[in-house]
Amino acid sequence: MYPIINKTELAPKIKLFEVKAPDVAAKSHPGQFLIVIHGEKGERIPLTICGYDLKNGTVSFAFHEVGKTTQDLGKLEPNQEIDNVTGPLGNPSEIKNFGKVLCVGGSVMIAPLLLQAKALKEAGNHVTTLLGARCKDFIMLEDEAKGYSDKVYIATDDGSKGNKGLDFLVELLKTEKFDRCIVMGPVILMKDISAITKPYGIPTVVTLTPIMIDGMGMCGVCRVTVGGKMLFGCVDGAEFDGHLVDFDELILRQRTMLPEERLSSVLAEMNGGCKCGRNKT
Repeated sequence: MYPIINKTELAPKIKLFEVKAPDVAAKSHPGQFLIVIHGEKGERIPLTICGYDLKNGTVSFAFHEVGKTTQDLGKLEPNQEIDNVTGPLGNPSEIKNFGKVLCVGGSVMIAPLLLQAKALKEAGNHVTTLLGARCKDFIMLEDEAKGYSDKVYIATDDGSKGNKGLDFLVELLKTEKFDRCIVMGPVILMKDISAITKPYGIPTVVTLTPIMIDGMGMCGVCRVTVGGKMLFGCVDGAEFDGHLVDFDELILRQRTMLPEERLSSVLAEMNGGCKCGRNKT
């Protein structure tokens, strides 16, 4: 069992958990992920690592309450326990002095992006961070971003905070040269940013979060097409060259179970949810 040490609401229905997991924390690096399971019939949830504390033996992860399992998980409070936290999984990010790095994070993935921004800054990079969301309510961890970055930009789909959309980034790249771009967020954001950076020849790394089951390369559910080759999101990633990813295929695969996910959420709401944070039988 993994005790919850701290719980923070970063934005509506987006939670950040810090849990006691000394063995996991001791081996964690930016870019890796966890498989979190809670409840006798709980799903296996892949979540990117947002932080780790070797001294206190804790690891952090953020999640968006979009389905029954994540809604149940979000009801847990500090001092309660999660059944299983497996990790770290996937390959660590490449952290070194690239020069000028553009870090782009969207929605819940802003939290793990800032772990990379921090590591890149400590490695000597000039870090520019872009925080994006559909509206101002989902822009999170802005103060932390400023602490890890030389420059911070905000973009929202509706223009309620910062720049409206990504057009400003096109203009920015015309005047400022970047040696690397890191993107973590919704697939459509990673696709759009990769398309924007490609004409400028900026190496662009995206973190893919396909549907996943075991997270260890055995099931093949998380397969993605990168540069015309079939790769696994878990063991070959989670980071890939954004200019080579078949994003359209990834979007289609992510929608495979959408009807079942919506039905599960509706049924959970009809049943009143689970008060203890465990799935009903």
